[in-house]
Amino acid sequence: MGIIVQKYGGTSVGDVERIKNVADKVIKTFDQGNDVVVVLSAMSGVTNDLLRLANEASDNPDKRELDVLLSTGEQTTIALLAMILKSRNYKAVSLVGSQADIRTNNISGNARIMSIGSGSINQLLKDRNIVIVAGFQGYDVAGNITTLGRGGSDTSAVAIAAAIKADMCEIYTDVDGIYTTDPRICTKARKLEKISYDEMLEMSSLGAKVLQIRSVSFAKKYNVPIHVRSSFNEEKGTMVVSEDKGMESILVSGVALDRDQARVTIKKVPDIPGISARIFTPLAEGDVSVDMIIQNTRSDSRTDISFTVTKNDYKKALEISNRVADEIGASGVICADQIAKISVIGVGMKNHSGVAASMFQALADENINIRLIATSEIRISCMIEEKYAELAVRVLHDTFNLDKNEAIQS
Repeated sequence: MGIIVQKYGGTSVGDVERIKNVADKVIKTFDQGNDVVVVLSAMSGVTNDLLRLANEASDNPDKRELDVLLSTGEQTTIALLAMILKSRNYKAVSLVGSQADIRTNNISGNARIMSIGSGSINQLLKDRNIVIVAGFQGYDVAGNITTLGRGGSDTSAVAIAAAIKADMCEIYTDVDGIYTTDPRICTKARKLEKISYDEMLEMSSLGAKVLQIRSVSFAKKYNVPIHVRSSFNEEKGTMVVSEDKGMESILVSGVALDRDQARVTIKKVPDIPGISARIFTPLAEGDVSVDMIIQNTRSDSRTDISFTVTKNDYKKALEISNRVADEIGASGVICADQIAKISVIGVGMKNHSGVAASMFQALADENINIRLIATSEIRISCMIEEKYAELAVRVLHDTFNLDKNEAIQS
């Protein structure tokens, strides 16, 4: 008995038959005595279709009106699910973002949730309604419809779970949990029973697409347990929870691959105070997000500064870097876009050594050259040539015995 928030993604509500399957799962949870809030995405492909229509209507669609248009995808699915549940004699109410009191800032297309008023949802639950909320949307202080960006329905679900103090947030998707690495690349990939918020944050930021990173941040901040599972079977999935001592004994929990990377190097930069700010401030002003940064000091009081960006930002980063290089007296800019970032993640790294050495040796044994290295407390990332990416995933998965439940323990 408890309060359960269930979120279903686009493939789970891809047509009316699949929405009926969602209704079956919702009813099962409700009949067990739980209060149920359901958060839905738009049908798979609908958001892209709406974007296509917007671009046919205008070369530069107004962002406010684009939010109004895109929000209709989720409104379709919540209404259909409510109709199905009511036809089966269950009390159900669908709510758009404003009706659920999901308040955001006013950044159209990528709004941030500022607060959620729990009163309306709690009252509906008290009256034993199944509450169905449109994901991906809210409203700003002026009453405008806003959308939360790609993957925003995950964030909606976790934020609602935090607001109403739910016992669990179940994220239903087309995969049956979180794996040690991408099973399409490594057939030995193993489904994890549980993973910490911090590990999931790293995996989400490094290319894993199972959970949207903002939803994991919400879950960690408000200690909301997340159960990632498939909407197409009844198997248990993966729990995303607070770190425990058992997690610390496993040195590496997973291997992540991000192919969406490009490298820019500014050569022979004057090695003087403030030079980094002169390079990276224009990039920030150009909305270019920089990831890994490395500086190689030369013997002539100059330095080479390399950094990585997403492939989408690559051309803009290169244009800005060439301009900055001329301004600061650097010798030029070189670049590469056939690269990938391979990372190992594990909370056990915080208190134990040897992971980096094992990782570097495993890559060296396969003649895979490391171009850049970046680390955090629980993650080591290496930039390598893209052609070696999948080999690197399999090699590191084997190196740390991730196909085995015991893995490599400290």
